[in-house]
Amino acid sequence: MGKEIAAGYKQTEIGVIPEEWKVGSLGLFWKVTDCKHVTAQFVSNGFPLASIKEVQSRFVELSNAKQTTVQFYKLLTEGERKPKVGDLILSRNATVGEVAQVAEWHPPFAMGQDVCLLRKKSSKFSTNFLQSIFRSSIVANQLADLMVGSTFKRANIEQIKNFIIPMPPPEEQSTIATALSDVDALISGLDNTLAKKFLIKQGAMQELLTGKKRLSGFSGEWEVKKLEDVAEIIMGQSPSSLTYNNKKLGLPLIQGNADIVNRKTIKRIYTTEVTKKGRANDILMSVRAPVGEISRALFDVCLGRGVCAIRYPNNYVYHLLIKKESDWTKLSKGSTFDSVNSTDVKKLEIKMPVELNEQTAIAEILTDMDNEIETLEKRRTKTLTIKQGMMQELLTGKTRLI
Repeated sequence: MGKEIAAGYKQTEIGVIPEEWKVGSLGLFWKVTDCKHVTAQFVSNGFPLASIKEVQSRFVELSNAKQTTVQFYKLLTEGERKPKVGDLILSRNATVGEVAQVAEWHPPFAMGQDVCLLRKKSSKFSTNFLQSIFRSSIVANQLADLMVGSTFKRANIEQIKNFIIPMPPPEEQSTIATALSDVDALISGLDNTLAKKFLIKQGAMQELLTGKKRLSGFSGEWEVKKLEDVAEIIMGQSPSSLTYNNKKLGLPLIQGNADIVNRKTIKRIYTTEVTKKGRANDILMSVRAPVGEISRALFDVCLGRGVCAIRYPNNYVYHLLIKKESDWTKLSKGSTFDSVNSTDVKKLEIKMPVELNEQTAIAEILTDMDNEIETLEKRRTKTLTIKQGMMQELLTGKTRLI
């Protein structure tokens, strides 16, 4: 016997939803109109065209859109194809299902290639609600079924019209959409704060790690040193692949970016043949493409050929090497892989205060900034998880707000 359905709910093609909700194909509730299949003439100053790349955000993004002439604009907007406030522009190729809103502040624009226009058949329907449906598992699961066996991701107009969607009463659509929009606003606020914090950190690195700005109480000399003269450097050496295991035997193997997340080592593959050992808190640097990327070992590791370990008594060198990451592109060598050797690493010139206390003071400021950014990133990740849970509950009616 199947699972008993709670009172007030019904079983549908998309699962259990409230009895008073409607369910059916998208085309029953929204008109779906394809773009005009003509190649427009592009000009430097004309009417913007919204194609796939312009519909990857909440609202249609036209700042870098191609533009066309007034003649082609009129042609492309024939037959109710002129976007208006409350419409959605949907990608039906490559990024199938990405959908963006048309707002009152948009200038007149036309649809480019590989998108279609969704227009509500009742003014009471919520644009925000349908956009949330397209960003949920309700449509994602149908898209996955549609794309099985396909080499290229593409959907035609009939397939889009036949997406099965839930349709609560208009008032409930608006209430659900408002709740999800509030969470989106929180995420957007965190994104803006993170962007500002990153810029502040970049500015602080530029000032403090070059000596342009000195901290109060310090006036000693700065020197240019070779990395090998101030730090211990251990080049990696890959063990035999026969010793690799996922049974946690030996030490975690760090080969490169696959073993690093957010500048921190992760435990992905283990090896029982520890060729070169890195210690917890070592600075790790990639010596193969992408060369120069810096991370930190959170535990003892086996250093593979793609990385080296750098040991220094405080965090100054760690932050300085992060600042110098982009400098490695002009030093990297090799036709198959961009790479640097032990000599390149050892001879790297770094500028630093002679006084250890000043190094430590600078490093502490930058580390505090990193910690603040990490806290914000964790909060953003948690908020995204909460939103996913809310979408699952609200868009299926499992949790009711009315």
